[in-house]
Amino acid sequence: MARSLAGFLVLLLVVSICEAASLFQPVSDSHRSAALELFTPDHGSFKSLEETYEALRTFQIFGIEKKPDVTASACRSISETVGSSTSTSKDLFYALKANSIAECKIHETASKGIISSLNAAVSAASSLLDFYYSVGGLVLIKDQSSKDDIHLADAEGVFRSVKAFSQSDGRWRYSSSNPESSAFAAGIALETLAGIVSLASSELDQSLISTLKNDISKLFDSIEKYDDGTLYFDDKLVDGYEYQGPLSITSSVLRGLTAFAAVTTGNIDLPRDKILGLAKFFLGIGVPGDAKDFFYQIDALACLESNRVSIPLILSLSSAVLSLTKKDSLKVRVTTVLGSNAPPLTVKLVGAFSSVSKDASLVESQELKFDQGSGLHILNDLLKSIDVGSYTFVFEVVLQEPEDEKVYVMGSQTKVPIFVTGLVKIENSEIAVLDSDLGSVESQNKLDLTAKNDVSLSANHLQKMRLSFQLTTPRGRAFRPHQAFLKLRHESKVEHIFVVGNSGKQFEIVLNFLGLVEKFFYLSGKYDMELTVGDAAMENSLLVAIGYIELDLPEAPEKAPRPPPQPVDPYSRYGPQAEITHIFRAPEKRPPQELSLAFLGLTILPLLGFFIGLLRLGVNMKNFPTKPIPATFAVLFHVGIGAVLLLYVFFWLKLDLFQTLKVLGFLGVFLVFVGHRILSHLAAASAKLKSA
Repeated sequence: MARSLAGFLVLLLVVSICEAASLFQPVSDSHRSAALELFTPDHGSFKSLEETYEALRTFQIFGIEKKPDVTASACRSISETVGSSTSTSKDLFYALKANSIAECKIHETASKGIISSLNAAVSAASSLLDFYYSVGGLVLIKDQSSKDDIHLADAEGVFRSVKAFSQSDGRWRYSSSNPESSAFAAGIALETLAGIVSLASSELDQSLISTLKNDISKLFDSIEKYDDGTLYFDDKLVDGYEYQGPLSITSSVLRGLTAFAAVTTGNIDLPRDKILGLAKFFLGIGVPGDAKDFFYQIDALACLESNRVSIPLILSLSSAVLSLTKKDSLKVRVTTVLGSNAPPLTVKLVGAFSSVSKDASLVESQELKFDQGSGLHILNDLLKSIDVGSYTFVFEVVLQEPEDEKVYVMGSQTKVPIFVTGLVKIENSEIAVLDSDLGSVESQNKLDLTAKNDVSLSANHLQKMRLSFQLTTPRGRAFRPHQAFLKLRHESKVEHIFVVGNSGKQFEIVLNFLGLVEKFFYLSGKYDMELTVGDAAMENSLLVAIGYIELDLPEAPEKAPRPPPQPVDPYSRYGPQAEITHIFRAPEKRPPQELSLAFLGLTILPLLGFFIGLLRLGVNMKNFPTKPIPATFAVLFHVGIGAVLLLYVFFWLKLDLFQTLKVLGFLGVFLVFVGHRILSHLAAASAKLKSA
């Protein structure tokens, strides 16, 4: 029980520390597992080519080999889309996007038709999305075909047409008729303009490129920020278009920025820490549970991994909880956002600040040793100044090659939450009963709080009880746990909890029973004692029984408070009840077999009388129909009567009443039908004889 209590406290405090200091980790195996769960095809295919592309792109980024085989169904959908004359620019765009990964073969005739259709769509485009799908489709068909002559006839004019949707704050409109601007639209516009630049047959006016770079800087000036340095984009509700959340908006901007930086020369003037802030945003959201959001996250991280502006590096820890008992080493890893190896660098621990004293660093600058095999930077022995508790370690990463500083961004210093645990020494534990007036010890017992105790004490209302112990950290300092409680439980299940106070290393509580008689509801008798000492940093947190104390309290006055009613155990009310054992009545004694057979014979006698009566009446077959159809109904009628008689026999031997009535219902309908037909025939035959 003590071990589970300690584990819970460690988990609780680590979660609270991570919320306060934000520990970022690159993508891990949990992301790869989530990709296979979220992108599961339905009967071998996805609902649309857009979903197909998102799944294939995600698998491609992660390098997942054991993925669902959707290539055949994807190629079939792609062929149908590119070969259809009714396919829109959006349909062709996502078909070509999916084909960029699936690598299906597109017929030469279909390629020419696509190029012609998309060029016409560019000429007729009137909104940002029209340009996005048509220009994007042309870029994709150019990349997938061997032709080098796919160009825009008037690339600069198309560039200016798209640029007309821009706003002064760096955001963009979806159309000239819609005054609302959007950062999500800005990402689409940047990706579209990047496609126009790549489709231009000659170099565009550099003033247009410079103006667009200036617009990008303005867009990043309006970026949102959290206290931990996380950056993201957000939009207001745009009329006529569905609102996009921060994840999709930030992903759109980053995708557009990466595409534009890839086709232009020169640098885009953006603060490098903003790219790092975007990386923190995408890594800080964990693993999204929606397939669309998951794609936005992974696609954005892939853009951060390969963009020309700056590639962020992420410092992470193998474990944020270190044990002094196990002599754990501090292990630091520096990678890209997707977990790729970083260039040669040096990691230094430049500061360590306690949660109690955040002003003075507990360590001097110290370089971590790099292990080539594991790729970790390791500090083997924690410094003597580091004791159990929560800390903020400050790391500094220095790239060894000057050229790498132009490509990668890490930030000047990285603050990481660290939690240190250890075994706390529990010493000088004792419990005593004191005289209330003189304070002299009447009885005293030593305790071993690492094991169950069986102390028995007795006291009256004029006496006191004292419990004391000392807590010391592995470094010999005073330790103050988060929880230190003494619980007394009366034999009637009434409980009382008291907080154990401390002064330095010494913990002590004194219960004056004279002042507690009313709180104890004047209940004399046996009280079990239980001590709880717990802290997330304390590996040996305890919940231990001490024993019991027999209290002799005065009789309760007439108006004294009564103990509260104890809650009913729901298990006793709603749990399984006692098993009911039922003894059936002994069966009645059966009559002799001879008597039963005699009774059976008596029941058969009426049937024999029926047959004798038929013979006496002179029954014959003269009136039996001779024509085929009436004869058939006559036979069926008699068969039905025989079936009813046979059913009675089965009812007597095997069937129950409900089964018999069910079959009898069908036979009754059948007999009514065939009986009516045969009786109608007999009546008609009789009428003819009379008329003749």
